[in-house]
Amino acid sequence: MFGVRTDLALEAHELYRESKSSEQVPGVVVDTERMKKINITRVHIKDTEGEKALGKAVGSYITLEIPSLIHKEQETFEDTVTVLADELRRLLRLDKDACVLVVGLGNWQITADSLGPKVTSSLLVTRHMFELMPKEIEEGVRPVCAFSPGVLGLTGIETSEIIKGVVDRVKPSVIIAIDSLAARRLGRVSTTIQLADTGITPGAGVGNKRQALTKEVLGVPVIALGVPTVVDAATMANDTIDLVIDHLMKSVDKDGRFYSTLKSLDRDAKYAIIKEAQGEELGGLVVTPKEVDEIIEDIAEIISNAISIALHDSITIDDLNKYH
Repeated sequence: MFGVRTDLALEAHELYRESKSSEQVPGVVVDTERMKKINITRVHIKDTEGEKALGKAVGSYITLEIPSLIHKEQETFEDTVTVLADELRRLLRLDKDACVLVVGLGNWQITADSLGPKVTSSLLVTRHMFELMPKEIEEGVRPVCAFSPGVLGLTGIETSEIIKGVVDRVKPSVIIAIDSLAARRLGRVSTTIQLADTGITPGAGVGNKRQALTKEVLGVPVIALGVPTVVDAATMANDTIDLVIDHLMKSVDKDGRFYSTLKSLDRDAKYAIIKEAQGEELGGLVVTPKEVDEIIEDIAEIISNAISIALHDSITIDDLNKYH
């Protein structure tokens, strides 16, 4: 696989199959399901062979694809909250009184990277209530706390160091880390949600890797939850070229020889040419929808509602309105 920027295990699986012209990926098991308008793909990387093939850590990656989310239908919104909450609950498998720390990763000053802080700002937090007013706590509510550590460029401190300090003090049973991701296909931007039980490496999708947030680093399990908000410009251009060639092969080049030659060009070579055309001065370019501010607000509400429902057994979508 060439140097495509993607945080989605689903796309890594697709890339491997395309590059090898094979339906099977060694060490990887995939199952799919459709619930109403939501496509669910579960990629389970079983061993080091699968880890090497996809470039992802051993573990489970659950992807929800909701193309109709862009239409802002209330029914789709509620279905997405419900399905996401169910999938998150299965990954967490928490004891009744387990404390959960939700971490909103990203830079709140950059809209496309502000998903994490947006989620934590609207999340139902309850840990302080257990300390200050324990008798007022309803049955089915667990201690939940949340914060946004910012990014290295704003704080001068590695994100993992900040989180480790909070973990040592709060001692949660699990961490849920929210972050903006990168996709390889524009159609998956803002319409796809990925869950993973492997932790997360902040900034990996846009080529700015920081120290990983994993159980090995932080001492507690880390569930990663993210949404693609950007796509690599070079990847998008490369895919566009392939689509144009496919169209020309069908409608112009009757014998297929000329455009078939173009089609057979090494994908890595085409990608390198596009990257060169972008210029080195600006570095890698990524693309995000012009309505990204509105998209982030909507997705953040979906995720915060789903997390609250997953963590608190007594909370429903209707209940959340009185807390917000």
